[in-house]
Amino acid sequence: MTRVIHTGDTHLGYQQYHVPERREDFMAAFRQVAADAADGDVDAVVHAGDLFHDRRPTLTDVLDTLEVLRTLDDADVPFLAVVGNHEAKRDAQWLDLFASMGLATRLDDEPTVVGDVAFYGLDYVPRSQRDALAYDFAPHDADHAALVTHGQFKPFDYGTWDAEAIVAEATVDFDALLLGDEHAAETKQVEDTWLTYCGSTERASADERDDRGYNVVTFEGDVAIARRGLDTREFVYVEADLAEGEGVDRVRERVGQYDLEDAVVIVHVDGAGDPITPAAVEEFALDRGALVARVTDHREFADEGATEVSFADPDDAVRERVRELGLSEAARDLDETIRASKVADANVADAVENRVRELVDEGDADAFEPAPAEDGIDEGGDTAGDEAATATGDELIDAGGDAAEAADGGTESTDDGPDETEQSVAGDGGPESAGDAPAEDPEDQSTMEEFF
Repeated sequence: MTRVIHTGDTHLGYQQYHVPERREDFMAAFRQVAADAADGDVDAVVHAGDLFHDRRPTLTDVLDTLEVLRTLDDADVPFLAVVGNHEAKRDAQWLDLFASMGLATRLDDEPTVVGDVAFYGLDYVPRSQRDALAYDFAPHDADHAALVTHGQFKPFDYGTWDAEAIVAEATVDFDALLLGDEHAAETKQVEDTWLTYCGSTERASADERDDRGYNVVTFEGDVAIARRGLDTREFVYVEADLAEGEGVDRVRERVGQYDLEDAVVIVHVDGAGDPITPAAVEEFALDRGALVARVTDHREFADEGATEVSFADPDDAVRERVRELGLSEAARDLDETIRASKVADANVADAVENRVRELVDEGDADAFEPAPAEDGIDEGGDTAGDEAATATGDELIDAGGDAAEAADGGTESTDDGPDETEQSVAGDGGPESAGDAPAEDPEDQSTMEEFF
């Protein structure tokens, strides 16, 4: 019998909501996983990608991660892992550094045998490169085999990568695919192979309401998948459905019914009541001990001569303007990648380049056609919108590269749109941005980037 902890999407270094305590929370969750492994009866910790939130973690993040990995090493619990989309670099990976120190094993197409299970790895692969994959794995003589990989897989509803093709085409018969990238735990079966997501260890998005945890997978005859929870920071969700004539006082009354101490407070306002000022509610929650408070008013109010903007979510105003530009499908796709996706800031350039090449390789000319009039082309003849809407594939490669470089140089992408994460790990409507990472303290800016 072999029993392993299957975890992933730890997103170390993510300073969610620009609050240092949230950055510490992500590391604390990873420490819990390691402590459980060291104290429990498991043979390995298997990490399914997105160890880090960004491919340029700070030196503090790297040192803290080394400390956790040494906890496992001291307990003789091997750490087996693959590279996810958030942390992926162009050449050597952070995981290679940890492997060179004897603290980790980067799984690949050669078997790594633990107990009676041969573990293989497949790093995250961009969609444009997946058709070329051969799924050729070296043979093994263990009783069981498992593939650890990262991506959004079919037959799960959000999937774009066909797990059935992997199972059918692989040169090894896998008992299980241990998956990362989707932040919600979920399990399915394809023929005789189990497919399971472990979920994220912390909430990388306000939409991730389920308790956080990891899987315990036991290989003994059949595959058994159990769930263990983690003690993470409380998220308090407040739904305020206002009746006619009710306003901010009613919202604050609803918020005040909860214990907010050290919690992240998420308030959703709906109904027919009066307009409210989100800041007044957020200040109310903070005064009662909340670590973070965010208010979203889902209602719309007519305001003649003014543009509707919800200051709780200014991205709504941007999205509305983007719709009015009449951009082509390809241009809207790039906007989503650069501005509103779960792609980590540091990875935007690569993601844009890959997506544009994908569109060009697919040869779908319609993707570069401007949206029809009923989809919101600016009847006044918005020049920028017209130019973007009619851009060719080659022009988009150039423009996308320029925009991506600008984003990679410091423009925050928001992950407040529906986290592939990003799901949020695994991408991931309305989640906190994977690009919501903060500006770091100056003394914490040192990285080991120059070694790669």
